[in-house]
Amino acid sequence: MTPQAFIAKWQNSQLKERAAAQEHFLDLCRMLDEPTPAEADPTGKDYGFEVGASKSTGGNGFADVFKRGYFGWEYKGTRANLDTAYAQLQRYAVALDNPPLLIVSDIGTTIRIHTNWTNSVSKSYEIFITDLNDPEKRGVLKSALSDPEALRPQKTRQELTEQVAGEFANLARSLRDRGHIPEKVAHFINRMVFCMFAEDVKLLPDMMFTRMLDRAMEDPSEFESFARDLFVAMKSGGRVGFEKVAWFNGGLFDDDLVFALTKDEIKLVHRAASQYWGDVDPSILGTLFERGLDPDKRSQLGAHYTDRDKIMMIINPVIVKPLLIEWEMIKQQIESLYRNAQDERARVPERQSDAKKVYQQARRKEETSRRKAVELFERFLVRLRDYRVLDPACGSGNFLYLALKALKDIEHRASLEMEALSASFDFPHLIPPPATGPENVLGIEINPYAAELARVSVWIGEIQWMLKNGFAASQNPVLKPLDNIECRDAVLTDTEKVASWPPATVVVGNPPFLGNKKMNRVLGQKYVAALRRSYSNRVSSGTDLVMYWFRRAGELVENGQLQGAGLVGTQAIRRGANRKVLDKITSTGRIFDAWSDERWTVDGAAVRVSLVCFDRSSTGPASLDGKQVNRISSDLVATDEIDDPRALAVNRRICFQGTISGGPFEIPGDLARAWIASPINPNGRPNADVLRPWRNADDITSRSSDTWIIVFPDSITEQEASLYERPFEHLKEAWRAENARREREDEKPLRDGEPRSQARWWLLQRSRPKLSAALTGRKRYIATSRVGKHRAFVWLDSVIVPDTRLVVVAKDCDVTFGILQSRIHTLWSLRYGARHGVGNDPEYVHTRTFETFPFPGALTPNVPTESYSADAGAIAIAEAARRLDELRQNWLNPPDLVRREPEVIAGFPDRIVPVSEEAAKRLKGRTMTNLYNERPAWLQHAHKTLDDAVAAIYGWQPDQSDDEILARLFALNQGRASQT
Repeated sequence: MTPQAFIAKWQNSQLKERAAAQEHFLDLCRMLDEPTPAEADPTGKDYGFEVGASKSTGGNGFADVFKRGYFGWEYKGTRANLDTAYAQLQRYAVALDNPPLLIVSDIGTTIRIHTNWTNSVSKSYEIFITDLNDPEKRGVLKSALSDPEALRPQKTRQELTEQVAGEFANLARSLRDRGHIPEKVAHFINRMVFCMFAEDVKLLPDMMFTRMLDRAMEDPSEFESFARDLFVAMKSGGRVGFEKVAWFNGGLFDDDLVFALTKDEIKLVHRAASQYWGDVDPSILGTLFERGLDPDKRSQLGAHYTDRDKIMMIINPVIVKPLLIEWEMIKQQIESLYRNAQDERARVPERQSDAKKVYQQARRKEETSRRKAVELFERFLVRLRDYRVLDPACGSGNFLYLALKALKDIEHRASLEMEALSASFDFPHLIPPPATGPENVLGIEINPYAAELARVSVWIGEIQWMLKNGFAASQNPVLKPLDNIECRDAVLTDTEKVASWPPATVVVGNPPFLGNKKMNRVLGQKYVAALRRSYSNRVSSGTDLVMYWFRRAGELVENGQLQGAGLVGTQAIRRGANRKVLDKITSTGRIFDAWSDERWTVDGAAVRVSLVCFDRSSTGPASLDGKQVNRISSDLVATDEIDDPRALAVNRRICFQGTISGGPFEIPGDLARAWIASPINPNGRPNADVLRPWRNADDITSRSSDTWIIVFPDSITEQEASLYERPFEHLKEAWRAENARREREDEKPLRDGEPRSQARWWLLQRSRPKLSAALTGRKRYIATSRVGKHRAFVWLDSVIVPDTRLVVVAKDCDVTFGILQSRIHTLWSLRYGARHGVGNDPEYVHTRTFETFPFPGALTPNVPTESYSADAGAIAIAEAARRLDELRQNWLNPPDLVRREPEVIAGFPDRIVPVSEEAAKRLKGRTMTNLYNERPAWLQHAHKTLDDAVAAIYGWQPDQSDDEILARLFALNQGRASQT
């Protein structure tokens, strides 16, 4: 069919929709040289007339034409109201699997195509029948039928949001530069944002805000009075001139705060208003608030969008999945009841007068089944209406906005499926309008402006959802009060008690990330002390701030006051004192869904986080990092074990964390040597008494930094220490500068709560005397970096002071070294260690890895080396370990690149010095990390020899799988632990 023939046939046709729609569409297919539905899909399942997602249940579909993944199409009679048709199609879009295009047309004049992609701005194409002679217009229509991607708007909602946020950052900076209070600037900007949103979704009439800006650009001095009149009218409803303004308020328009704007600033706002704000993501409000307070926080925009998908990784398992499972079970019951009712109807005799009693009984049974079916559906709607989602650290409301959207989507889907189910059994049922709304979400937020933003985010999200799904926004007021989003502290009351949370169904959220050591500096010592006192029986004092939220949620889940919870925490929640909170959660319930390592953005900085969802169930499937597992342990790894591994007595008091200096004790090696060479001190002693080489993790994984450390004995007094003149004066001056910094930043003192000036500042914070005692009489010890991409153990001379970022094993035998460096121990350390940092590198937590590790029976760390020196298996391990260490040292420090110089103190390890500047450059790449990144063949062979020797002494085959090795080690751990 030619375009001319199509126009001649259909222009201004007076045929009714039902009589003409299918023929009209078939003619379009022929004109565009596209296959008809029957030609493209003979089954009619994915492309056809009166087809929808509900077709499998026997319904008639929710669109006149439907092509899955392409479009839903609704027809009306000539010159009918296509806005009404579009709203109807929007209402059924969920049942149509949300096609990318929603198309409405009348028979004789117009075809209108609306885009429906989730993360793209909206766009519509209007094609009049008389335009079909135009190849470009026909091309748009052909794309709708065969290639909808060609019509996808190029700008995403994120890009739109970023563009307008950038404009308002400039406005915020300008207003702050004029001396306005940052919080009020943020409040004012968000009012204007909402006005632009309101006019684009027709809640403000006839582009009122934009017209106001047009007039203000003519005379900028009028802007302040114009805007004040508008805000006052929006507070309680009223008029601006002769134009009626709806009642908005809800707290956003509770006063007439307005700032005067320059002409350039008004132009800036006008440019922003020219965008279509109906598509702007509600999370922009948080961005604009933060930029109003600090316009330079440009990186913050990414946080809201980066985290959107992450938020759904909590909302889906905690809210969506359980409710959809619940609905599917109810739907099956409804279908069964409807089928029973249909069967009863079929039993009714044709001649009712001949079987009146049978007829009445059948009718009663039919009505009973139908009533029970409707009651089940209505009970589920009540369940959703009463469902409450609490975010006890809600910020600007992103969790709440997405949770509300999820609840409304579930309700809408259930209503559409109930409508289809009722129609398929010929039992029409009136579906009520949506009952879920902003009252379904609860929040607690300590910042009053952020709490306001959370309310506005929820309001905008509600309005957007209603309009997108074909429903009218609420009125009188448009913004209903949201007192359910409270402005207060979520964990501590003003009277220093544990704060209560409002009753809720589930808890979700992203509590504040603040490490234990930073809490005093950021929150103040008085607040932190009160917090720890209040939770003294709940949370240990060494935990990070986020764990107070985990503990409160865990208590409510344990007591049955919450069905479940899902919270975000830094990866530190899996170890140390933090993990004890998760231990409690897993001891009384389970973690049923978790993502152990996800990228997050906080204040523009990338961090690694863990997402943890838990309930009080004792059994059931669990999901870890998107894969089904039997059980998730408190360190967020999959496990089949009922218990965690237990510390073994034979492994105790052998492995230690390195020293914590807690101040400016580290000095360059050249300075230390100069002090050692200086004259004897007044006490007749050399500075060598209090100076030692020092190593940290970088010295192990990279090259040595040649750093030394000042180490006074713990028993020495300040007066005695001062006799070592140069080290003492250096520390004194360095601490003077450090004290000034700490006082400026109100940082926590490092000595058991004492003021810095009273602390024993000349001593290391943690000198680890137990470690020193364990090393007594040994010439060397084993060390490994606490955090590292590769698990490498090295030898260090016993005079070297290890930093806190090292783990030290107080053994000097090659056999222990070889066992620790083997694949068997590495697997155990990866399984029961932790993860740390942005790189998510393995962390060697010695209390969980070394102390629980079941060494071969005769080679446990407490056994003297002499007792197994003649054992053939031990000899094989020792030889392989020595060879591995020798090969690594040769590669790290080849004799053609380095020379060894005696240290200034006799008996101290030699210095390794590059032979030339060129050698120094080449040596920079010779690091332990690079060696294991490359993992050359000789290194693999050396490890294989060691691994085989260690497997042999366990009596195991060398080619066992990782899972089998871990299972055997765990069994050994449990068996030995039960014997002590």
